[in-house]
Amino acid sequence: MKIRSLIVFVLFFLSAGSGFVLASENDRMIGGYPEDQALMFGEKMYREGVLPSGQPLKALVMGDIPVDGRMFTCDDCHQRSGLGSVEGTVITWPTNGKELYVPRRRTGAWRPPQSNLESENPRRNLPKYWQQVAEARPAYTDRTLAHLLRAGEDPAGRELDSIMPRYMLNTGNMEIFVHYLKNLSVELDPGVNDTVLTVATVIAGDVPDYERLSMLSVLKTHIATHNSQTRHEEKRARSGPFYKSEMHKAYRRLKLNIWELKGDEASWPRQLEEYYRQEPVFALLGGISEGSWAPIHHFSEQHEIPCIFPITDLPVISNSDWYTLYFSKGFYQEGEAAAKYLRATGKFEKKMHVVQVFREDQKGTALAEGFAETWQKFGGAAPENRILQAGDTVSEDFWSTIAGSADPFVLLLWLGTDDLKHVERLSGQSTQLDMVFISANMIKSNFSHVPDTIREKVYMTYPYSIAGENSRRLSVIERWLKMRKIEPGDLTIQSKMYFLGWTLSMAIKQMRSEFFRDYFFEGFDMMTDQDYAIAVYPRLTFGNGQRYASKGCYIVQITKGENPHIVTKSDWVVY
Repeated sequence: MKIRSLIVFVLFFLSAGSGFVLASENDRMIGGYPEDQALMFGEKMYREGVLPSGQPLKALVMGDIPVDGRMFTCDDCHQRSGLGSVEGTVITWPTNGKELYVPRRRTGAWRPPQSNLESENPRRNLPKYWQQVAEARPAYTDRTLAHLLRAGEDPAGRELDSIMPRYMLNTGNMEIFVHYLKNLSVELDPGVNDTVLTVATVIAGDVPDYERLSMLSVLKTHIATHNSQTRHEEKRARSGPFYKSEMHKAYRRLKLNIWELKGDEASWPRQLEEYYRQEPVFALLGGISEGSWAPIHHFSEQHEIPCIFPITDLPVISNSDWYTLYFSKGFYQEGEAAAKYLRATGKFEKKMHVVQVFREDQKGTALAEGFAETWQKFGGAAPENRILQAGDTVSEDFWSTIAGSADPFVLLLWLGTDDLKHVERLSGQSTQLDMVFISANMIKSNFSHVPDTIREKVYMTYPYSIAGENSRRLSVIERWLKMRKIEPGDLTIQSKMYFLGWTLSMAIKQMRSEFFRDYFFEGFDMMTDQDYAIAVYPRLTFGNGQRYASKGCYIVQITKGENPHIVTKSDWVVY
């Protein structure tokens, strides 16, 4: 069951250290708290290792080593969904109520018939003499689950690995914890029924038609391929062999809804809520926005809806938000890479004069924030910002003024091609100027706008694979597009959506019939790092809670002449 923060119309008071609650007579009390509040406290214990009092959980590992519960949170191993994980040779079993409160049989995935449809065809079930195989353990009860958490011993008397914490919980806190586990991942999430898994993709704002079609054409083709029944999945679900019943019955067709957001960004949350009210979806796939992804990001957080690989250079930068998986941090990551590269050179003073020039728009601001926040974390002085307003023009005198009066050692030009006219006036104007940074993404890799006279000082943040680096992977994608008769479009967008579809099939299969949004997301978290199906980036890396798969950015220079080529000045990951 999804644990949410519900509104409780109860007046209660907590006395310091006593845990006393004043509640109405009709409330069911768990550990001294109303049930919904107990579930929230249980969630905090499970995910953060913090007790209702705000104090950390206390536990022992390896027999007698005391640990703070915040160091060994339950979801570190058992996952947010409670459905367990596999890492190397270590198998972490599910801890959700659906699995704990039934016996575990040694035969693995098989269970006795759960529906009339299964019992009508006994030949599809396990023969009786096989059904007598002893249980690996009997079903848990509240009492035996509490014993496991305290003593590390399951209902069959088997002692768990010593790395599993033995929690020191009083009766009330144990009751809360057991109640949470009992209700974790029990009821399937919205957007799924017996035959269909409903998803949506979001197109936000005035996205150019060719970009919109590039995203949609590939995503729709992946959905159609999944639904094509190439292996007769629905027939297998009805009549497949008993030992594959769980796998076959997990199959669902995918239904794709297109949510188009129009008008001002301030109205997008209301539009999203209306789409969701009309038909709840299990996940958001892909999507594209000309502006910030923030409204969609916050909608996903609020409703706990996975959002997988939207096309945006303006993601939300967060270390704690959970429900959106981005390709990268976008423009922010380029600014971040510039700061890391400066630090890596080793020749710059922390107090050196750094000037950032950018327009007061979302892209320029993201680049400037990425640099400034990272640079100051390294102990660097706050950069001087020269911010251009909407009506400001960049003349020849502007560049002369920048170079002459500010006399910076490092100049960061987070500008587009139109604003880089006359930038050659920087040449020879300053004796101090050593490096000029430009975003290749902002100028759309149109290197002709960088004059020969300053190229030796210009360094560019380059967030994608270098041309020719992934030519083999790109040719695979181009053949795939051609075979499926998808019109040529923005190849970068099409390549990203190709990768989304490639990973989507694996994540869906891994869910089996456990249609929980957190478990779906964990399929991406548990993926191995990818350098095969992605042509846009050298590689993408995954891990529990990691929400930006591309963690690198090249710093490059360009050669002189009419047909410049790129010279890399850093590795993909800039430390």
